[in-house]
Amino acid sequence: MALLQLVLHNFFSFIFIISVIVFIHEFGHFIVARWCGVKVDQFAIGFGKELFGFNDKYGTRWKFCLVPMGGYVKMFGDRNAASIPDDEMISNMSAADKKVSFIAKSVYQRMAIVVAGPVANFILAIVIFTFMFSIRGERSVLPIIDEVLKESAAEISGLKVDDEILFVGEKKIDNFSALAGIIAITKEGDVLDFKIRRNHKVLDIKVIPKMKLRKDIFGEEVKIPTVGISASQIIDRELNILQAFGKANQETYTISTAIFRAIGELVTGKRSVKELGGPIKIAKYSGKTVSAGFWMVIWFMAMISINLGVMNLLPIPVLDGGHLFYYIIEMVKGSPLKKSVQEIGYRVGFALMISLMLLTTFNDISGLIN
Repeated sequence: MALLQLVLHNFFSFIFIISVIVFIHEFGHFIVARWCGVKVDQFAIGFGKELFGFNDKYGTRWKFCLVPMGGYVKMFGDRNAASIPDDEMISNMSAADKKVSFIAKSVYQRMAIVVAGPVANFILAIVIFTFMFSIRGERSVLPIIDEVLKESAAEISGLKVDDEILFVGEKKIDNFSALAGIIAITKEGDVLDFKIRRNHKVLDIKVIPKMKLRKDIFGEEVKIPTVGISASQIIDRELNILQAFGKANQETYTISTAIFRAIGELVTGKRSVKELGGPIKIAKYSGKTVSAGFWMVIWFMAMISINLGVMNLLPIPVLDGGHLFYYIIEMVKGSPLKKSVQEIGYRVGFALMISLMLLTTFNDISGLIN
């Protein structure tokens, strides 16, 4: 009974969080399409059979579907939810119909509509972070070492208590969180170039982080890089709405670039595909997030929203980034790619997405078993 309650808790937490994020993403496509004069046939949360829905005064069918694993906006002239044009329908359109079809819009309008989904996800994250920082302020820990663990990477490298960390590589370290962020994305064997201040002298020290098993914020055991230092000199600062907005933009940018970097490392083989998580892991973390309270829920929503925005910008056909890539080619060469080339791209993109989904689900199940 307890296991069933846990599964249901995770499942409904997942549906709530994903539905909000997907709604925002698809609403980005929807509202910009409307502004560009495109008729929208369907606005769906989920896939598969419709559970319930309604029609608005513009003829759009708003619906919730059986499989809560995403969503889509189907525009007039599209063959399906992947925004592949329906050539037969388009060839039989009247002049009035073509005027409100997606395919008849300029390449710049189509690019704006496509990119609006990921942009909406970044905006959602910025709004959430702005709210959090304006209410809770900013807590900074000065990058001054107050403890060096025995036999740690820091001790081996020669770091000492009271050392002030100024730079790691080219990155200026203003607070301890910035240092933690750099360490978190290092790989086994990476060398970090620390520039520190000790007794009014500036020194260069090379540190090679060690990989350790630790529990993350959700209590999951994960392998992470560690240096073996801590800091505790805290500065609390209240932020007005403009300062909170600026900090929110910075936070969103930092997380987004970290995700892009991690994707690049996966592609080049510098990171293991075993690190990828899928719907089961998201559902599991969704349940733990909801149990942890309001602030954890909205923080997690911001993180997932940024992930969705970044992933959709990848130049993979069937994703927004794939469509955007096609439109950029069209803009440069002055005409669309051949239909046959686009169709091949869509098939390859679909196969990649199915493979990725199977891989992440396999990783999730392996994690549960192990």
